[in-house]
Amino acid sequence: MFTANVLLGLLSLIPLSGLAVTVEVPPAAGGKGIQQALDQGGAGGQVVLSRGTYLIEQPIFLSQDGQGLRGAGAETILYLADKANCPVVILGAPLRAAKGPTRRLHLCDLLVDGNRTRQQREVWRSLPGGAGLYNNGVEVWEADDGAVEHVVCRHCRSGGLVSSERTRRLTVRDYTAYDNQFDGLACYQTQESHFSQLNLHDNLAAGISLDLDFDHNVIDGAVLTGNDLGVFMRQSRDNVFAGVTIRHSRNDGVFMAQSGEATRAGWRPFPGTECTGNVFNNLRVSSCGGRAFQVNDDTCTNNFINGGQFVDNAQGGLCQARTNPVTLRAWPERFLPPLSLIQGFSSRRQP
Repeated sequence: MFTANVLLGLLSLIPLSGLAVTVEVPPAAGGKGIQQALDQGGAGGQVVLSRGTYLIEQPIFLSQDGQGLRGAGAETILYLADKANCPVVILGAPLRAAKGPTRRLHLCDLLVDGNRTRQQREVWRSLPGGAGLYNNGVEVWEADDGAVEHVVCRHCRSGGLVSSERTRRLTVRDYTAYDNQFDGLACYQTQESHFSQLNLHDNLAAGISLDLDFDHNVIDGAVLTGNDLGVFMRQSRDNVFAGVTIRHSRNDGVFMAQSGEATRAGWRPFPGTECTGNVFNNLRVSSCGGRAFQVNDDTCTNNFINGGQFVDNAQGGLCQARTNPVTLRAWPERFLPPLSLIQGFSSRRQP
């Protein structure tokens, strides 16, 4: 048994000089041991986990610039305890009084299990101003130049990975999400970021949900299978989707809309929340229960589908408002723009 004395002895190896250090934390130390190592390591501190299951009873915070948490692959499991009702990992400092981004955080090579059937609620904590922290697998909150790589999120009570609160230049690479209560990947107020090699399947809501100022980002090499929706998007501008494949959604492959509310006089759209300037290169949508691509509002203008392939979708291919706000253009199937071109446009299975 990993006793408190042994844990304290391990943590005492961390120098107090302020220099970046690397500390290994064994599974028996659990989430408490991980957080102690991060806190004592300070800015730039790196925590390394081994194979095994770490029981998480409170969120793990990477809240100081340059911190990193690295496992040994999918056999490193962060498992949320019964009735913990909280996020598993938070990259950023949402509880800090002083505002401003946390920079260069890195999470990699591990699996997050949200144990959703033994959680009692979706919301962990409400914050001033109406924002909330939900019981997601990984929450990225007002973080610049961070990275999440080779991570799996499964069985979470809310979403798998969620970025929000003015997160910029986030890199998400080789990310898998399945059997989450809501979305595999959800992004709000996220800009100039790159999401690649995504395998998002069998989530109860969308594979990808984009809302509230998702602007100037790139999503490429994503495979979305067996979700309720493939991609749900509102208030999203000037993004590039390259080589995205959507299969077997229970409803639509892509659903694009403007935010609004129901009133007695009818539906009232919120100005400035339409989707505009988005480009889909080599989009493939097949065998979905709804439409391949549904454009709900004629205000969602200046969007382009280059080389789309829509096959065997129950309610048809591209369906849009009478003004045809989305342009469908032929694109040779063999051609896909180089990543450098995609990045320039954007400003910069289950194991």
